[in-house]
Amino acid sequence: MKKQESGPISIFSVAKRLGARSNWTLTNLKMQKMCYIAHMFHLGNCDSPLIKGKFEAWIYGPVYPALYHQLKRFGSRIIPSEALQKYPNIPDGHTGLKFLDGAVDELSERNLIGITHWKEGAWHKNYDHYVPGIMISNTDILEEFNRRAELAKERKKSKQLCIR
Repeated sequence: MKKQESGPISIFSVAKRLGARSNWTLTNLKMQKMCYIAHMFHLGNCDSPLIKGKFEAWIYGPVYPALYHQLKRFGSRIIPSEALQKYPNIPDGHTGLKFLDGAVDELSERNLIGITHWKEGAWHKNYDHYVPGIMISNTDILEEFNRRAELAKERKKSKQLCIR
């Protein structure tokens, strides 16, 4: 059996995986949000960051600036595979693969702005219209994950109570 790797990886390798998994149907905006959500779930489930570096709180949600600048030339168009082809693939045994694949499988048709702009989330806690680009710490992202998990547990419990 292959050893599981879990160290932080490059945002560009993460974006390449998301793009490939989506059959290259993601825009820069969706790519940013899926990277953030996968990072949050990896952080919460594995106690380690998925992505090297930090996200920032921008007007449209959490943004990884280097990825944004690499992809901004595409505007709101779909990112083609050529844009990320030169970056390495994530190793097969990396724990982050299931979170990235899950992000695409579960979130492609969801309101990602609604998810990442959640009033109890890390973006909301750090966003300031007058001071753009405030760094979102992994501590804040982990708090968001834990709050989401707590609310999901409460919802599940209340549904169970209603069934009986």
